[in-house]
Amino acid sequence: MANVVFKDISFRYGSHVILDHFSLEIKSGEILCLVGPSGCGKTTLARCLLGLNRPETGEIYVGDTCIFSASRRINVPVERRNIGIVFQDYAVWPHLTVKENVAYPLKKRRVPKAEIADRVEKALAMVNMTEYTNHLPSQLSGGQQQRVAIARALVGDGDIMVMDEPITNLDAKLREQMLDEIREIQRKSGTTVLYITHDQQSALQLCDRMAIMEPDGSVCQIGTDEDIILRPANRFTFEFIGVSNFIPVKNENGKLALAAKEREFPWDGVLPAEMKMALPSGLSVGVRPNDIVFDPDSPLRVTVRRSVFLGSEYDYFVDFGGMELRIQQNTLDSSKYGVIKEGSETGIRLLNYRFYPAKKEVSS
Repeated sequence: MANVVFKDISFRYGSHVILDHFSLEIKSGEILCLVGPSGCGKTTLARCLLGLNRPETGEIYVGDTCIFSASRRINVPVERRNIGIVFQDYAVWPHLTVKENVAYPLKKRRVPKAEIADRVEKALAMVNMTEYTNHLPSQLSGGQQQRVAIARALVGDGDIMVMDEPITNLDAKLREQMLDEIREIQRKSGTTVLYITHDQQSALQLCDRMAIMEPDGSVCQIGTDEDIILRPANRFTFEFIGVSNFIPVKNENGKLALAAKEREFPWDGVLPAEMKMALPSGLSVGVRPNDIVFDPDSPLRVTVRRSVFLGSEYDYFVDFGGMELRIQQNTLDSSKYGVIKEGSETGIRLLNYRFYPAKKEVSS
């Protein structure tokens, strides 16, 4: 096992800056999920680690070894970095068998045949693909092809693996299965994993820690899944991870109102003292769908426009003064209090919420 350290990494395509003095540490033996919107620099950072991109500034360490330093002119070649990579599109050779695909990188490095056979056997056993040794990729399912790609990444003697959107092409049920298998494979191998995705649900299911990247390529928060969900560092994290509602808030002499598009609703929410001092106006309240409950006696009135049954919960889309809010109610609560029918008018209460600066409108 080895840790990975990015120090002060900068990279640009032409005049477009992708990473600007970026720093991050991946702990030894952990799965760190790098999560962010498309175009924020996730894959660019991975390519810098693999040696496929050359940063303008900074250093990259794997364990105690510096594999890149702009100032000291260190740039270890791609083939000598010995970092496993699993791509989104599997990238298995269609004319090679499972065994031959997994053995390919070792053959390129001219590892002795006996050692290749031993490593391939162990890697295939780790991903439960031993019985498919002589199959061609065309005879395998998408999930099985992805396991071959993982085995190929594991077959080297490196301590680092990069996974770049490895399950995007799989169906929902198979994605969940593959996440469990990746977690189990990592536990067995002890490999340090950098997992890159824009899918927050996958990251929450898989990671030891998450690093949230903003659109400008900066990291706004690093932490466990509980840290990210329960203690978001800013509005971007709250909005990007999980489903959220944002309602404009007016604060006049300490009296709060929820300012929907078509009307204002007096509200008994509590504004923190620091918000009163620093941000007397221009606020939004952020609330998760499962932190809103129906209450017929509440003055916050809504009309249910759509109700969707999802098995374990109901998903409601309601009109709140011309704004659409999303409310989630688990099935047990629905059986206790009843299902709210589409077209019904009722009230709501906000249970847990956070205040954030209102999002600035981008001028066209």
